[in-house]
Amino acid sequence: MKLAAGPIAVALVAYALSSTSAAAHSRTLYQRLGGYNAIVAVVDDFVGNVAADKRINRFFARANIGRLKARLVEQICQGTGGPCVYTGGDMRSVHAGMGIESRHFNALVEDLGKSLNKFKVPPREQKELVAILAPMKRDVVTR
Repeated sequence: MKLAAGPIAVALVAYALSSTSAAAHSRTLYQRLGGYNAIVAVVDDFVGNVAADKRINRFFARANIGRLKARLVEQICQGTGGPCVYTGGDMRSVHAGMGIESRHFNALVEDLGKSLNKFKVPPREQKELVAILAPMKRDVVTR
């Protein structure tokens, strides 16, 4: 299930990432990523990548995709300094008993990287986002 990003979201991402001024570097990561609509576009694409990834898509076979996307957007939005509040469960509880290994987590990160590259998110912002999400690995990986 691959979802196309809307033209408005793509334009927002392109605009937000085009600025290299000093003011751009003092903005939050949320702002530098392009805000809420840009995060939604990246998450939509990312979930499509995951759905197509035979290494990990079985972990999402029974997921409510709409809820999954909403929680991912909340996590990224909140974690990057946006106005959202994450309303999902804690990572340890949500992933308990799934048998997720490091290789699965790494595949997920690769799929996110594909989406970030597609939307031309600069390396600095990619690194900052991964640094925010990486600590979740210890609660997600159980084997």
